[in-house]
Amino acid sequence: MHVLVSSEAMLGIALVELGLVVTPGPNMIYLVSRSIAQSRRAGLISLAGVGVGFGVYLLAASVGLATLFALVPEIYVTLKLAGAAYLLWLAWNAFRPGGNSVFATQELEPDRPRKLFGMGLLTCLLNPKIAILYISVLPQFLDPARGHVGTQSMILGLIQTAVGVGVNAIFVVTASSVAVFLTRRPTWMRIHRYLTGTALAAFAIRLATDKARPLATH
Repeated sequence: MHVLVSSEAMLGIALVELGLVVTPGPNMIYLVSRSIAQSRRAGLISLAGVGVGFGVYLLAASVGLATLFALVPEIYVTLKLAGAAYLLWLAWNAFRPGGNSVFATQELEPDRPRKLFGMGLLTCLLNPKIAILYISVLPQFLDPARGHVGTQSMILGLIQTAVGVGVNAIFVVTASSVAVFLTRRPTWMRIHRYLTGTALAAFAIRLATDKARPLATH
């Protein structure tokens, strides 16, 4: 039986997503802070919005988003640099005097489920890491010789979504416990804050200096 997507491609996209999701970014920051400040249930509702955001990118990739950026690279470069600037801003917030770890407890007004879902969706859609994953990275795993690349994009995107939602769910469920652990150990809290800032800055620099171009999927 002909297989549209190779096991190497499936493993590759899963590992890429795993590396991205464990690197602190907008999705993790929002989900963890909401879970700590409100409840695990609030964090999981927000995560549902993030999952739908993945689906929006997946649909766009399957119908040729990467093709648009391949044809108009200026749009791609602009979005990439804007995303890098946003990540550098998040890194500065972690490094600056008085900055907080993503797991630091903070006061947030409780939000209704609809707003939690909407903010999760918006955070995902504006997340430069996810945008670059679908625009530039995912097409690298497509093989036109295996069949319809739109279907391949769908399969690989579903794998990415499963990994992303699954790992983020672990962060949501364990956020409060990790926050308590770090609050009682200020040194560990500072170390986590600096590691977070370093990871965000490194990803931002890599994003800004990456010479790769999006590949057309059609």
